[in-house]
Amino acid sequence: MKAKNRLAVLLALVLIAAMAYLWLFTTSPQRVPDVAVRTLDGEVIDLVGLRGQPLLVSFWATTCAACVRELPQLIALYHELAPKGLQVIAVAMADDPPNRVIAMRDARRIPYPIALDLDASIAMAFGGISMTPTTFLIAPDGRVITHNSGKMDVDKMRRRILNLLG
Repeated sequence: MKAKNRLAVLLALVLIAAMAYLWLFTTSPQRVPDVAVRTLDGEVIDLVGLRGQPLLVSFWATTCAACVRELPQLIALYHELAPKGLQVIAVAMADDPPNRVIAMRDARRIPYPIALDLDASIAMAFGGISMTPTTFLIAPDGRVITHNSGKMDVDKMRRRILNLLG
């Protein structure tokens, strides 16, 4: 193989490795990002202002089959633990049309606030979320305890939340 071809192959491998590293190891915040979200109902919620209670932030999309399958479990978790102090906020991804998010909220009777991330700024504040579902559990002091991409183990999450609630 000529030196020019070897160099091209080497550069391609370096580029592929760099892209794989960025895709697999996006940085997760250590603390809840200082970001305010606007819910479907028009309420503005400052995430940092929710300190003092556990917070579950779930990034999802109406077109994500795993997200839709996870909804009944999140709703049950909310009904069980919100009276004890758990806050839950769902964030609909930027490419999810608001009318579909509203329709799903109404059809599934989602009881917790849902924010629209129309410009992807919330996803960027959480480290560049691109995969759904992605869930963050934030401790009452603002530390990110858990960052889960993909299907969530609800029983494990329940135990972690109960530990935070004392």
